[in-house]
Amino acid sequence: MQIGFVRAALVLGLLAAVGPFAIDLYLPATPQIVRDLNTDDAGAHMTFTVYFIAFGLAQLIYGPIADSLGRRPPIFVGLVVFIAGSVICAMATDISMLTLGRFVQALGAAAPMVIVRAVVRDLHTGMQATRLMALVMLVISISPLLAPLTGSFIISLASWRMIFGALALIALLAMVLTALRLPETLPADRRSPINATALLRSTVYLMKDARFLGLTMIGGFALASFFVFIASAPMVYMTQYALTPTEFSLVFAVNAVGFFAASQFAAGLGQKYGMGRVAFWAVCGFAAATSTLFALVWLGLDDLPVLMAMLFLGNSCLGLVIAPTMVMALEEHGEHAGMASSLGGTFQMVAGGLMILICSPFFDRTALPLVGAVAACAFIAFVLALLTLRPQPEGNAPA
Repeated sequence: MQIGFVRAALVLGLLAAVGPFAIDLYLPATPQIVRDLNTDDAGAHMTFTVYFIAFGLAQLIYGPIADSLGRRPPIFVGLVVFIAGSVICAMATDISMLTLGRFVQALGAAAPMVIVRAVVRDLHTGMQATRLMALVMLVISISPLLAPLTGSFIISLASWRMIFGALALIALLAMVLTALRLPETLPADRRSPINATALLRSTVYLMKDARFLGLTMIGGFALASFFVFIASAPMVYMTQYALTPTEFSLVFAVNAVGFFAASQFAAGLGQKYGMGRVAFWAVCGFAAATSTLFALVWLGLDDLPVLMAMLFLGNSCLGLVIAPTMVMALEEHGEHAGMASSLGGTFQMVAGGLMILICSPFFDRTALPLVGAVAACAFIAFVLALLTLRPQPEGNAPA
């Protein structure tokens, strides 16, 4: 079933924003949570690691279910689970209970994210899919722009626990939106029953596709750079640079603007130059910006304006990587769209969670470990881009 382009972008973007909102709304409260729950930075980082890994692994479940039962039912199930996780977080008495709640939240939040990608593939392919994905990302951009400010406002009036009450309300509104505005996009005659043999066959088929894996992990390590930034930025900005929660939220929003603004040019540039070429040079720009920033901070030039400017530049390049690689990874797998979406999402989110886990011992509330971790992710994405997307002689460039 076809639905209007703008309507699809709004509905899908708002649904997909539930998971990111659960991350970004929580950021300004991180120092308070560390104090109130008598934990340390490693404990706070673990709530992010667990969230990202659970978010990724759960997508392996929702993709096949969406291919079998349709796109709408798993969204409702996921949002109910997300609300349950939010309640656990709000009632947490220690960091272990909060981590459990974040785990449950992530299990639920994975449903809208993975199914949104499959719905985009149901509705469009090629440049139209890239255009729709870019518009979805524009809607998702309300999360890093408004969520930290909203979180700051909430903790200025009440306990950080109210943040999780707000997240439960957002999930409830998303359920209403799905019920009223999102028709089923997978007809009954295109659905495939769930069986272990078919899932294994589909997984093996995708795992043998080097291009699918390469594109997925380019996007995965590009996103991982953002995840390690998210996990450590509150402590760095509010300690080394002595920002208030509101000031941190504004700085965080500025850093995110470049990403989402650039993503709106992905479809047009892809149509003119080829999506593969655009993604390749964007990865090169991202790696160059982040490695330069690491060198500057290593030399002691770690002033906040320097950090903001170089991250803005790097994130602008990043905005031209995510949508094209996501669309290209799914492009040739229409019959496996749900599984490809869930498997790709799993790899990407687990990569982000593992990078936080690996880098966490080095985070010391200063900028150097933060930008070093971001630069490391960018370097890995660059190497993968060389193997997967390096422009070929004229006429053979990747589409």
